[in-house]
Amino acid sequence: MREYESPVGTLIIRAEDNFITQIKFKEKNEPPLHHCEDITGVLDLCVKELDEYFAGTLHEFTVKIHATGTSFRERCWTELKKIPYGETISYKELAKRIGNPAAIRAVGGANHHNPIAIIIPCHRVIGADGSLTGYGGGLERKKFLLELENCLIAR
Repeated sequence: MREYESPVGTLIIRAEDNFITQIKFKEKNEPPLHHCEDITGVLDLCVKELDEYFAGTLHEFTVKIHATGTSFRERCWTELKKIPYGETISYKELAKRIGNPAAIRAVGGANHHNPIAIIIPCHRVIGADGSLTGYGGGLERKKFLLELENCLIAR
């Protein structure tokens, strides 16, 4: 487990068995983490790739991830990983891509429960009208990430 200071705030990164299993935004009231040794190096690779992502030089993560959830959520997260850097889709489009066009609210819920922020790019999902809606990390962070990827069009 490691804390990472990013332009969008402190991230907590967890790994298990050579996979990143969580990247979440640290809450203001959370106590500092105790440093844990990283035997596998996966945390080092994740931090390196996050540094490159925030510098604008990395557009596709290679660090191994493992996200667990319901089969529905996992299908949503798999589709999220297919959204290219610099592009956005709507919640409605995500529902269509998983084969359940009526599940717009449910895909929003799956996005909210995404355990690996940024690498599983739920920030690339926007409202059908192009509005910034719903992001577990807050809309300001979502806006920052979309601007970083040059896919936020002035509305």
